[in-house]
Parts: sequence; C-alpha cells; structure tokens
Amino acid sequence: MMKAYTEMSREELQNELTTLLEEYDKYQKMDLHLDMSRGKPCREQLDLSMGMMDVLSSDMDLSCNDGTDCRNYGVIDGIQEAKELVGDMMENNPDNIIIYGNSSLNVMYDTVSRAMTHGILGNTPWSQLDQVKFLCPAPGYDRHFSITEYFGIEMIPVAMTPDGPDMDVVEEYVSKDPTIKGIWCVPKYSNPQGYSYSKEVVCRFARLKPAAPDFRIFWDNAYGIHHLYDDNQAYIPEILAECKKAGNPDLVYKFASTSKITFPGSGIASLATSPNNMEDILKQLSKQTIGHDKVNQLRHVRFFGDIHGMVEHMKKHADIIRPKFEAVLEIFDKNLEGLGIGEWTKPAGGYFISFESLDNCAQKIVHLAKKAGVKMTDAGATWPYHNDPKDSNIRVAPTYPPIDDLKTAAELFTLCVRIASAEKLLEQN
Repeated sequence: MMKAYTEMSREELQNELTTLLEEYDKYQKMDLHLDMSRGKPCREQLDLSMGMMDVLSSDMDLSCNDGTDCRNYGVIDGIQEAKELVGDMMENNPDNIIIYGNSSLNVMYDTVSRAMTHGILGNTPWSQLDQVKFLCPAPGYDRHFSITEYFGIEMIPVAMTPDGPDMDVVEEYVSKDPTIKGIWCVPKYSNPQGYSYSKEVVCRFARLKPAAPDFRIFWDNAYGIHHLYDDNQAYIPEILAECKKAGNPDLVYKFASTSKITFPGSGIASLATSPNNMEDILKQLSKQTIGHDKVNQLRHVRFFGDIHGMVEHMKKHADIIRPKFEAVLEIFDKNLEGLGIGEWTKPAGGYFISFESLDNCAQKIVHLAKKAGVKMTDAGATWPYHNDPKDSNIRVAPTYPPIDDLKTAAELFTLCVRIASAEKLLEQN
C-alpha cells in the first residue's frame, strides 16, 4: 500500500506530482469525450422497456375495468389500475394517491407553487409572508434546491449522516421557527450518497411538532425499488403510516415516478398524501387539467401486470448497472485507498456515489477532469445555492456511460483527485 499523502515529505510529494502530471498529459492527448454528469439510464436500460411500445395497439380495447375509456377526458386523479400498481410500488393505499403526468419533479414544483400562491389547507399563501424557509439536507439533490431557490425561499443546509438528516437540528428548527415551511428528503438511496434513513429517523420525522401549521415534509421516494442487490436491500418504515400513528396525518407529501423504471420523460408520476391534503390539491388540479395521460397509465399497467412484474423488471436494471458501480468502486479502492485524500460511499441502490475530497479541492478536481475530457456534475451542485462550504463534495454518476468508457473515466477521476490533493498539500507546506 502506498504511503498516505499527508505522511509524505515535501520532496516525496513533489516527485509524486511530477509522475501524476506526466500521466495526466497522456489522458489529455487521448481526446476523450465522456459524460458522468447526470444520473441517466443507459441505452441498455431503456431497451428493457421497449415492450411497452407493443402492449397497446389500435385494435385493442383501451377501457379500464370500471369502463373508463382511456382515450377520453376525465379521471383527474388517475385510473384505478395505475393507482393500485403505483400504490404497491410506494407502499401506500391507492385511495391516497394521485397519478400525474411524466415527471415527479414537475409535481414537486407545482406543490411548492400552489403553496406560494394559495397556501396549504387554508393557511396564508407563502408569497404573502415576510419569510419562508426550507431545510435542505446536504449534500442533496440539486434540482430540489433549484425549485426552492427559484421561488425565493431561503434554504438552510442540514448535515446528512448515514442514517439520514441530523434530526436534532431538524427538530430544533421545525419546532421553534414558524417560518420553516418544509424540508426536502430523499429517504432511500439518497442523492448523492446512497444513504437510507434509519427507522429512528423516519419515526422522528413522523413525530415532528412544527411551529408552522403548514409545514410539510417533501418526501421524494425516487429510488424506492432501485436496489442493486437482491440480498442487501434497504428497508425504511412507510412515512404516511408512521405520521398517522403519531397523530400527524397531514405532515407529508410523498412523491415517486417510473422515470428510471421505464422511460424518463414518458413515465408516470405520483403523489401520496392524506385525504385532507388530497382534497386541497385536487381543488387546484381541477383548474389546471381535465386529466393526465391515461393511455400511458394503462400502458404501464398492461406492461407490468402487477408489482411482481415491476420488481422483476428492476432486477434487470440492477444487472446492468451493478457492474458499473462495482467497477468504479474497485478503481477508487485501487487508486485511492490509504492515501488519506478522499472518502466515498458504497451504496446498495440508487444512482450515485458521493465522493468527499480534501477541503477546497472539489472544484479543482472537476476542472481537471473536464480539461481531460470527462464531464462531471459541477462541484457545489449538491449544496443549496451551489455553495459547498468545504468545496469537497462531488457526485459521481456511473449509470450512463458504457462500462469501458466508465472505467477510463474513473481512472482519470482518481488521477485528478491525486493531482489536486498533492498540489494542495504542497501549497500548505
């Protein structure tokens, strides 16, 4: 095992850097064009759902069991068959689910927008308040932060742990500050760390006592069935059931979609929540639309059949992307283990690996990778306002590139980590 960089003499570090820069120059001459910037399914994953193109045809009856003609207007909350399928996926009663269009991010945006313009359950619209704040577990999902920033909502970072957000901090803010109106959560295989909330954390969320009556937990269950391994699957308690037991039935908006199950951009999105919240939402939704794409909802139902078909489908996804995660982690271990210049998560599901560099190195690492032909998520993107206070977090997205390209990108990334780290330590010395 190589000596840790922090234990090297200045001369040893300088020699190491010279060798690394020579290797980096070779990569620059390779004219690479590799993309590890976003968590997109690869072509092979998209091919898994091509059968959806054949489950409906022009000579078929496109009616539901209750007689609903999916070609026509109506059924604003979604066809019953889709609600049952998604209910099993989300572990929720179909009666507590609204089926939307293709994007859960769109549903989250609409939910914040509705609170801004019309308030929640009769409370003052957020746009009429002097201050509105959101808690943002960080590192977290950049698109969540983009929504709240767009509406001018003040974002407060909360530290993430392997068990979930720091609940001491969450409880302190939520119970004492009525301007705290929400918190973003990715409870299973979180973006970017791949952490899953512990039972204790979920139960503490359910037992929150908000100072604001219109405080809501925005529970984005994006990776609920996105396991990498059959024998190592995260389980978390179902949040709506826990809230109901705790006497807080209206506390949560729970979001999900089939975007990374079937076709991103052509999936179905959903929201599960309490009857009170549903009534509040449907009042607005009835003004916004006469109904979402029921043909697509029926297509999903007939393709999967039931939740068992969906689970088997997800095993095929896992078979494609598991070797990619393992390849990246193997290269990280081989090239960085014991050097004392970085830490990385080893998720059992989801779409990302989170890398923590030495302080004040993340931007430089991403810049070096880009100069040599590998596009990464921007450093700082996983924090509110793109402001990573330590400049240390980098989100690694292994799913999209072909595995040979991915291995090249991972090798180059670790080289950039070593260069940036050696230069920083030399500057310090």
